[in-house]
Amino acid sequence: MSEQVSKVEKKRISILGCGWLGFSLAKRLLGSGITSVVKGSTTSETKLDIFAGVGVDGYLLPLNPDAGLDADISGSFFDADIVVIAVPPRMSQNVAGNYTAQMQMVAEAIRQSPAKEVVFVSSTGVYRDLSQTAVEPDVQLPEHSAQPEMVAAENAIAALRPGKTVTILRLSGLLGYNRIPGKYVKGQKDMTTGDIPVNYIHRDDAVGIITAVVRQGLQNETFNITAPFHPTRSEVYVDSCAQFGWEAPTFRKPEVPPSFKVISGDKFGKAYRYDFKYPDPLLFHYQLDEGL
Repeated sequence: MSEQVSKVEKKRISILGCGWLGFSLAKRLLGSGITSVVKGSTTSETKLDIFAGVGVDGYLLPLNPDAGLDADISGSFFDADIVVIAVPPRMSQNVAGNYTAQMQMVAEAIRQSPAKEVVFVSSTGVYRDLSQTAVEPDVQLPEHSAQPEMVAAENAIAALRPGKTVTILRLSGLLGYNRIPGKYVKGQKDMTTGDIPVNYIHRDDAVGIITAVVRQGLQNETFNITAPFHPTRSEVYVDSCAQFGWEAPTFRKPEVPPSFKVISGDKFGKAYRYDFKYPDPLLFHYQLDEGL
């Protein structure tokens, strides 16, 4: 498809969960020439002015399965060609089953909407640490997963097929800008996971990949999204600490090597054209401010 997208082809895109990833995606889409309008949802009223300031149509849309969705607000929000769902489960606060219930509610709203295409942002955290390379068919049911509720949510959205085209993107650990791996481990002693390979994706690439999927065409498939290189945790932690002058963690060899996984992004690479901006987590761009 030509980079020049005609006005007729431009899509109306709604991003459910316009947070750290979703807001960056909204801004990218607005400048991409592939959309006529971008809508973004939030649960924080203070963000609505921020959205308006960059041209995003903001919607205050809490996802409370007990109360349900406000019909007028959700009806307007889901009146789109493409819906991107970028709502991560709040694992620390989440009541068991709540995230799945949220996504079932969202799926029903999309089912009744004009939207024809859906991108669901999931996580490679669904794969168990089996000390092997993880590929998409490894996890299809909640009982196969390290995060059963995430897989149940995936399946709730995938159930929109065949009436809607649903692309599920399982993202590796999102980093970049103020999400700096060394920040979370600086000064720690005798860590035993230093030799484990990392599975990361920079936010700029996550945004670029979602944009590429929208531009090149959604598929009824699940794809792992991960940086192609997998250095060790010790390499990434020490390097990112050095960038900001933080005390690096120290490491020791455990008696029993910890289990791990290496996420394969081969399926995505065969299905879409995309050149990674940051293929190597040792070369990710970081900065101490938000970088929005």
